[in-house]
Amino acid sequence: MRAALAFVVAGFAVAASALTPANNVQPWAPTPISSSQFESHPAFDPLNGDLYFVRSSPAFEGWRILRSRCKAGGWSEPVDAAFAGDGVEADPYFSDGGRTLWFISTRTTDGVKRTDLDIWRVERDDKGRWQTPTRLPEPVNSPGQEWFPRPSADGWLYFGSDRAGGLGNTDIWRAREHDGEWTIENLGAAINTAKHEYEPLPSPDGKRLIVMGGDALYESRRGEDGWAPRTKLPPQVNVNGSEIGALFSPSGRSLMFARDLVGGQSGELFVWYERGDEAWPPRCAAKGR
Repeated sequence: MRAALAFVVAGFAVAASALTPANNVQPWAPTPISSSQFESHPAFDPLNGDLYFVRSSPAFEGWRILRSRCKAGGWSEPVDAAFAGDGVEADPYFSDGGRTLWFISTRTTDGVKRTDLDIWRVERDDKGRWQTPTRLPEPVNSPGQEWFPRPSADGWLYFGSDRAGGLGNTDIWRAREHDGEWTIENLGAAINTAKHEYEPLPSPDGKRLIVMGGDALYESRRGEDGWAPRTKLPPQVNVNGSEIGALFSPSGRSLMFARDLVGGQSGELFVWYERGDEAWPPRCAAKGR
């Protein structure tokens, strides 16, 4: 049920090991991150190397954001994030060099227990401590569901939503803040269909967009006229249609994502080494091994 990997590099560092061949997909399942549950939506803290991720049931229910630290003995046992609230929470993502973390939550707001997923963000103080999370205002959040908030180098915040006014059941949208006011727009027919599009992931340089549709992971390239029509990622990435929660490496040359194993036994993390010219993600192992 677990595809565990053995890490032999001491401390938290990018290993100077042999590079993985291009267009190769490898499991990433270090102990105790990998379990019989569904692990997904990884986010590495740029400030201290902690790993934030989502753990849920094998049926992908009951999402919680957990944190694991790289210590002398390897990755620590995952615990709830310091900013955890009630309800379900998912989709962590760092921006501003690790000073801000974006996520979605159904936590109680103004004394009201919510049922819809909204976009939240939490910031650090000067000592690196997480402050009180804040819910983004309308029109970013809506009476419907919002997913996967991802700020981009182009100045937009990309996210998924089933709000009214889209092209299908769930669409990819983007929002921009100016002088405290937010405007939103639908990404249009190049990205959205009459079916489902849930998760948008801009590349670090803002020139590429990974999109989780209802059946696969897709990509679009940005040209002079905006986002080009999306195309499906190769079959070594899209194995069974359960691929979810993608994360680019800082260079944009590799992509981590989660996939349900055969038979729905467990969700595990994988890495697509598209170019095969970097050793990523950061490796954590017990010293002296």
